[in-house]
Amino acid sequence: MGKLNDQALYDEMCRVVGKVVLEMRDLGQEPKHIVIAGVVRTMLANQRIKRTALTETAMEEVIRALGFNA
Repeated sequence: MGKLNDQALYDEMCRVVGKVVLEMRDLGQEPKHIVIAGVVRTMLANQRIKRTALTETAMEEVIRALGFNA
């Protein structure tokens, strides 16, 4: 990937994680890495929601970055 694509992927990864963490906080849950990875994995499995290729790649990379298989 080029530098621009890497930055876009990183920005999207941060957006995905931030959204999950804030939603978990709103629900009164502690955002632990295993729970965050599980939430993102569940979101990714939902094929009814159309996502860009960048968002899907970012979600997969978030899961891997947290130490799990996407």
